[in-house]
Amino acid sequence: MSNLRLNLGCGIKRLDGYINVDRFGDPDRLFDLETFPYPWENNSVAEIEMHHVLEHLGQQTATYLKIIQELYRICQPEAKIHITVPHHRSDRFFHDPTHVRPITSVGLSMFSKRNNRQWQAQGKAFTLLALYLDVDFELTQVKYTPSEVWFERYPDNATDENLLLKESEIYINLIKDVEMTLIAIK
Repeated sequence: MSNLRLNLGCGIKRLDGYINVDRFGDPDRLFDLETFPYPWENNSVAEIEMHHVLEHLGQQTATYLKIIQELYRICQPEAKIHITVPHHRSDRFFHDPTHVRPITSVGLSMFSKRNNRQWQAQGKAFTLLALYLDVDFELTQVKYTPSEVWFERYPDNATDENLLLKESEIYINLIKDVEMTLIAIK
């Protein structure tokens, strides 16, 4: 297996040991992630970093879904994709006019064939994207970064993630960022 690691949409945050890729600036590789196909071979990538980039891509649904298919195509079995995005109920998401789509853990879970089959068997009204697109990612980690508002509002419960998630269903700006890890199942 290859040890190829990509830092996609790197901006000015270059990572050692990775091929740093962006459509702007001075990365190792200039490339527009909304251009297909990606310039890497099938099953060639062991790890991908996407730090505050996925929310900038795929304003058109077909483009977003093609990005997911390309990520799957280039990932080797068990490859990890680390994704960090602003929380979808945060002003940080809405303030930036280049953010084109919220990225959520439920949305990424729709690219799991296991989930799709389970939802299908249960008659749930989820779009079976993994089956339709022939991709298969398992969401293995979700980590929330609370905002300053959270710490001000709940100083005595600052580490209570269940309360954070429950309150964030009602209030905005309690969660700043979400870090998620996908594993390619092949």
